[in-house]
Amino acid sequence: MSGRDGANPEIIVAGHICLDVIPSMNGMSHGQGIGEILAPGKLIDIGQVHLSTGGTVSNTGLALHRLGLPVKLMGKIGNDLFGDAIVKILKDYGESLADGMIIAGGEHSSYSLVISPPGVDRIFLHCTGANDTFTAEDVPSDSLPGARLFHFGYPPLMRRMYQQEGVELERMLSKVKDAGLTVSLDMARPEPDSPAGQADWLKILVRVLPLVDVFLPSFEEILYMLRPEKYRELCELYGTTELLAWADGMLLNSLSGQLLGMGAAIVGLKLGEHGLYLRTTASAERLRGMGQCAPNAERLENWRERELLAPCYEVESVGTTGAGDCTIAGFLAGLAKGLTMEEMALGAVGTGACNVEQADAVSGIPSWGDVQGRIAAGWQQRDTVLALPDWSHRPGSGIWERDT
Repeated sequence: MSGRDGANPEIIVAGHICLDVIPSMNGMSHGQGIGEILAPGKLIDIGQVHLSTGGTVSNTGLALHRLGLPVKLMGKIGNDLFGDAIVKILKDYGESLADGMIIAGGEHSSYSLVISPPGVDRIFLHCTGANDTFTAEDVPSDSLPGARLFHFGYPPLMRRMYQQEGVELERMLSKVKDAGLTVSLDMARPEPDSPAGQADWLKILVRVLPLVDVFLPSFEEILYMLRPEKYRELCELYGTTELLAWADGMLLNSLSGQLLGMGAAIVGLKLGEHGLYLRTTASAERLRGMGQCAPNAERLENWRERELLAPCYEVESVGTTGAGDCTIAGFLAGLAKGLTMEEMALGAVGTGACNVEQADAVSGIPSWGDVQGRIAAGWQQRDTVLALPDWSHRPGSGIWERDT
């Protein structure tokens, strides 16, 4: 296996990347209305700007790098000033981390303006940029040999990936799967009225999930994609799009069962402050067909037909930016190391907990050994408040499991 930043690293993280432009809103009154702040013709005195990278390539990829796994980042940017800034930020974490970036002449880099006045919910003004033209050709076949795991993120924010019912996403994942890699896929929740929100995500998932070994969306993302009427009903009933409070064991079982039936081998649903839910296929053959990170004979039964929930660890939260992406990084690290399903689940929520101890997406992530050290030292987990009537807590394991 190659070194930490080698040319053929163990894990490839590809997909969406952007530059977050975050002005400091110094001098703003707490709770001052956004309409008052952005009044036409008004000059607002603000502080310095903070630049950071965002998206799955940056958040999950850099988290894996900080955990100590060899990783290659593959995102698409323009040959412009924002693209230069993205490359510089990546290189600050490791000189070779920008080597796999695709620089597209004549295109512009994706960026978000993050307007965050004190006491007011953040407003994101997002330009998808070169992410929209990402295709299977942007994952060259000669980039795959030597890698074991391919993680792709945020197809709802990448136009070519959801057009024509996901034919380009299928083509890209087929190429990776044919090369023998284990395939992992993350999602993003599109705005319902946007072109991505109008895509038929059920048909897209039916097309691509047979090629996906590990599927890791959030609860709200997959509820929107599989049960759009139920999603809208809950949003209207409770006046919010944050629906985690209404997740329960029965609904999680139903959603994951549908996804496993479409072809995924492992389904992980990110539950925010409630932790990570995992369910695995009953098919030993499907698990053996997971590619380079398939379970060995010793682990096969541990991975087969499981339904687990790992609650979050107790931390003093500073910010939640990138928490889901870092949770995924922790899970993929355990997957690449061939750990048990319990160890993967705890490593995932442990990495996510380290993330929220800092305001940005990745600076809170320590080495994998440090995460495991905190867990081994008896790191306290949060109480589970989700309704899990047919589940049991396994004393000393940190895991809840559905009774069979």
